[in-house]
Amino acid sequence: MTPEGYHRVRGHIRRNPTRRPAKKMSPWLIGGIAAAVVLWAQFFGFEGAAPAQPAAPGVTATPSAGR
Repeated sequence: MTPEGYHRVRGHIRRNPTRRPAKKMSPWLIGGIAAAVVLWAQFFGFEGAAPAQPAAPGVTATPSAGR
């Protein structure tokens, strides 16, 4: 007699097939994705993420005419 939740196959007792929940992301996969984002930022940057600010004209020093 086989226990409940098992069946006999060719002289072996095997667990009945069940629907398993989807696997979660492993820590190695999360770390790999984070590393890919960091490397992408190092090589290509995030130019499209923030609009470029035009350079404001700076104050220039002029020689004084009263010398």
